[in-house]
Amino acid sequence: MENQSGQTPKKNSNVIYFLIVVVLALLGTDVYLYLQKNKSDTKIVYQDDERNRLKIELDSLEAQIEQVNTGKAKMSAAMKAKNDSLESKIKVLRVQLAKGKLTHAELAKAQEDVKQLRYFVTKYTADIEELKKQNTTLSNERDTLKTNLASTTEKATTLEKQNQDLDSKVKIASVLKLANADIVAYKIKNSGKEVDVTRASPAKKIKINFTVAENNVAEKRLHDVYLRILDPTGNLITDPKDAGTFSSDGQDLQYTYKTSIDFKNDGTGYTIDWINPTPPFQKGTYTVLLYTDGSTMGKTSFSLK
Repeated sequence: MENQSGQTPKKNSNVIYFLIVVVLALLGTDVYLYLQKNKSDTKIVYQDDERNRLKIELDSLEAQIEQVNTGKAKMSAAMKAKNDSLESKIKVLRVQLAKGKLTHAELAKAQEDVKQLRYFVTKYTADIEELKKQNTTLSNERDTLKTNLASTTEKATTLEKQNQDLDSKVKIASVLKLANADIVAYKIKNSGKEVDVTRASPAKKIKINFTVAENNVAEKRLHDVYLRILDPTGNLITDPKDAGTFSSDGQDLQYTYKTSIDFKNDGTGYTIDWINPTPPFQKGTYTVLLYTDGSTMGKTSFSLK
């Protein structure tokens, strides 16, 4: 009896120890599960926050690209391709981040992609800004060239006008002018001898003796001389066998007679013999006009009784 009583307290204490161990184990399990749950919740919250941060950064990068492209810079084909590539990558990342839950590996990859995307957008922005600067420089150079061209054109126009004015002055200055002129009428005898007359009926021809004024600008060469003779009634005398026209002072005129003189600017005297193709001469005053090089040389007259 005494032995049984002594063993019972020992067994009870063993049970109590066992129960304490079981309780402690259960408490430990609960604490572990609680900690694991908190850790999992924290991880999910972290992933959600990081995903939202990445979305915001994508919005910022997309806005940066759009702002850069509003500058209307003329992009090269390479830059246009880079722009399309960046926009495509942003769309892909948006699709990835739109998933409900991301694994740690997926989140890490998204972070790395956004990091690389940020680098490319920064470089793309710098390239576009450089392109804008180059376009501005080219635009300024173009405007400068336009201004210089306009100035050069204006100067060329002014010089051309000055040259034209100078040419006109030289042309005017180079025109041969009569210094003096004398006209004598002649009759022609059967022997061929010429005798000067003052009466109209016997007159057959006239001699126009003249000199040319000194002119250092005029060319020393043969100059065509056109003669126009108007009868006392003002009608032009022409030879039906030798009719022709010439230009003078912007007008086309019919001439009475055409010849040439060798101008040497040495005071040489010249004589033009003209036989009336429509005899006889009329009484009255005849007007004689001489032309050369498109201008009037001079005017004189003679009278017959």
